[in-house]
Amino acid sequence: MTVRQSRRRVLLLVAATLATPIAPMMTAPAHALIVFDPSNYSQNVLTAARSLQQITNQITSLQNQAQMLINQARNLASLPLSSLQQLQQSVQRTQQLLGEAQNIAFDVQQVDKAFQQQYSNVSLSSSDQQLVTDARSRWQNTVGGLQDAMRVQAGVVANIETGRAQMSALVGVSQSATGALQATQAGNQLLALQGQQLADLTALVAANGRAQALTEAERAAAVDQGREQRRRFLAPGSGYQAGSVQMFNR
Repeated sequence: MTVRQSRRRVLLLVAATLATPIAPMMTAPAHALIVFDPSNYSQNVLTAARSLQQITNQITSLQNQAQMLINQARNLASLPLSSLQQLQQSVQRTQQLLGEAQNIAFDVQQVDKAFQQQYSNVSLSSSDQQLVTDARSRWQNTVGGLQDAMRVQAGVVANIETGRAQMSALVGVSQSATGALQATQAGNQLLALQGQQLADLTALVAANGRAQALTEAERAAAVDQGREQRRRFLAPGSGYQAGSVQMFNR
C-alpha cells in the first residue's frame, strides 16, 4: 500500500466519523423542535384584543342604531285617540242654533231690511191699526231674540260636558304618549277643543247681543210711535159728533 492510498483511507475514515453524529440531526422531524418567541406572542395577543374591541364597537353601534330606529318608530306613532268628530258635532250644534234665529236672522241684508221697514221713523200717514201691527211685530222680534239667546245658552251649557270628557281623555293620552308625534297631536287636539269653546263663547255673545239690540230697537221705535200717537191724540179735530146708537136688537 502506498502512502497516497493510506492518506486517502484516513480521509474517508474521518469523513465517516464526522458524518455519524450529524445524520440523526438531519433526519429528526421538524415538529419535534419547539421555539417560543415572546415578541411574536405579544403581537398576536395585541392583534386579538384589537379585533375583539372592534367587534364590541360594531355590536354597540348596531345596538344604538336599533334603539334609534325604535325611537323613530315611537316618534312616528300616531295618537290612538281623535276628538275631531265630537268637536265638529259641537260646533255644528251651535251653528244650527244660530241658523234657527227667529224673524231677524244673523244676516246683514236681512237686518237692514227689517230695520228699514219696522224700526225706522213712524210714517205720519200710517193708520192706527198699522201702528199697532208694527208695534206687535217689533215685540215679537224682541221675544224671539230673547228665546234664541236662551236656546244658544242651553246649547253651550250642553257642550260643556262634552268638552270636559274630551279634555280628560286628551290629557290622559298625552301623559302616556310614547313619542313626539303623539304628544304633538294631543296638544293640537287640546287647541282644537279650545277653539270649539271659543266658538261657543262667540255664538253666546252674538245671541245675547242680538237680543239686547232688538230690545233697545223696540224701545226706540216705541218712543217714536208714542210721540206720533200723542200728536194725533192732541191734534184738533171736529170734536164729538152725536149719532144714533142702537142699544138693543129688535
